[in-house]
Amino acid sequence: MEQVLIDELKKLIEGDVEYDPKVLLDYSHDASLFEVKPEVVVFPKNAKDVESLVSFVKKNKKKYPWLTLVGRSAGTDMGGGALGEGIIVVFTRYFNKTPTVNRNIATTEPGVFYRDFEVETLRHNLIFPSYPASREICAMGGIFNNNSGGEKSFKYGTTENYVRRIKAVLADGKTYEFKPLSEAQLKKKMRQDDFEGEIYREMYKLIVENYEEIARAKPEVSKNSAGYFLWNVYNKEKGIFDLTRLWVGAQGTLGLFLEGDLELVPVHKHRDMLVIFLHDLSHLGQIIKEVIALEPESFESYDDNTLKLALRYFPEFSKQLGLLGMIKATFAFFPAFFSLFTGRKLPKLILQVDFTSDDLHEVEEKVAKLRERLKPFHPQTQVAEEGREQKYWLVRRESFNLLRKKIRDKHTAPFIDDFVVKPEFAGEVVEKVTNILKAHPEFIFTVAGHVGDGNFHIIPLADIKNPNVRAAIPVISNQVYEIIAKYHGSITGEHNDGLIRTPYLAQMYGDGIVKLFERTKAIFDPDNIFNPGKKVGGNLKYAMEHIRTNW
Repeated sequence: MEQVLIDELKKLIEGDVEYDPKVLLDYSHDASLFEVKPEVVVFPKNAKDVESLVSFVKKNKKKYPWLTLVGRSAGTDMGGGALGEGIIVVFTRYFNKTPTVNRNIATTEPGVFYRDFEVETLRHNLIFPSYPASREICAMGGIFNNNSGGEKSFKYGTTENYVRRIKAVLADGKTYEFKPLSEAQLKKKMRQDDFEGEIYREMYKLIVENYEEIARAKPEVSKNSAGYFLWNVYNKEKGIFDLTRLWVGAQGTLGLFLEGDLELVPVHKHRDMLVIFLHDLSHLGQIIKEVIALEPESFESYDDNTLKLALRYFPEFSKQLGLLGMIKATFAFFPAFFSLFTGRKLPKLILQVDFTSDDLHEVEEKVAKLRERLKPFHPQTQVAEEGREQKYWLVRRESFNLLRKKIRDKHTAPFIDDFVVKPEFAGEVVEKVTNILKAHPEFIFTVAGHVGDGNFHIIPLADIKNPNVRAAIPVISNQVYEIIAKYHGSITGEHNDGLIRTPYLAQMYGDGIVKLFERTKAIFDPDNIFNPGKKVGGNLKYAMEHIRTNW
């Protein structure tokens, strides 16, 4: 960035403006495959700083077309959503005030880490149920902007169901609030002679004129983070027009998020878990059906490859957990170690079914009923009674987090890591997808996921420096997403589009809906200031040219 622009920014911003080569390198990466170097990194101190940043870019955009703003919190995005060539706007340094909880509503800033957010909500015996597997390292800005979900999503759904208000800076450099509006309130907004009024008029027109086409485009799954959620904005039956539903999952492409309200749910007093070990998957669809009928709070899975990797790289795995975590991990993994040393086969898939209630008898009864219903399929099962289920969650959560790291000469290659289909199709779709990967022996891969939602994380590990690996990524992606489209699923349930999946949105939705996405982006962001190349304007060639090879 030219020194004159740096000097102007420093005068405008009360927070920090940094452009040291090491800082730029650090913010060239998130948890994805990519490396995109920014010109400068800004740590805004307050809302006025954010407004000044947007106004600065708007004023200089014509002369310096590369000027853009990419909001970033913890940088745990696995699709390259937190990367950009212009200005990276980091919220974790200053936008991290302790959340406030009023009854069952929590108000939070984007830079608050989820682990700290949860500490505060638990003081009120409440929890935000859509936290992701990266709960120890992610922040609230990413949760809002990616429509995060996780292990409790089967019962509670994803973030979009809990957002009640959003405050953001839009393309005119001013701060606005979004919340559900009645038809009378909507008409009042539409009469405003300003940028906000124009947004409401244009979005209402877009949705009403294309209402049926938009409704048909909604994926036939319980979780989705692909594209803009146009089908959620206008509820004609209730007469509610709610642009927070569009903001959630928009990945910072419509403006910069400052603050939001989330609804919380009570923490149940009791829980029991049934662990199901499957040595073959022939009855998986029927087992899923029986589990879902009993309405567990969570229904998770991981495969034998996940377990094998955790065992193979156990020193690295345990090192991440610290001394106490290592001791817990050793006990958790002991049965698997024993199986390997004695030559016994590991199960192909481990299912975790978690029941919760304020009534202990109810959870015990559900576990017993499920075991009885599963008897015709002859699976091996084990009850993890209250307090003993944590070792299984340790394997599920930490083995997944292990895949975010470079392990010796391998690195996680998240590019087909988050597809969703109806649960009844899970067995056949996973088999088809893994068969595609097996045709590329340069990849090791693991399968884990939220079985109750039909949401699977198939994460390959590979030597990214290998040109054959890089060349295979778009080939495999295209083949996998063809399968997902045939089953009317989603290419991303939680992780969002970013650089890696935006180019495939037309394959999922068709050109007509993608054009509506483009119009949506233009209504909010006519100068393409915010996080370009995500949601619309994705370029596969650009993405492949920015795959990181220096780890």
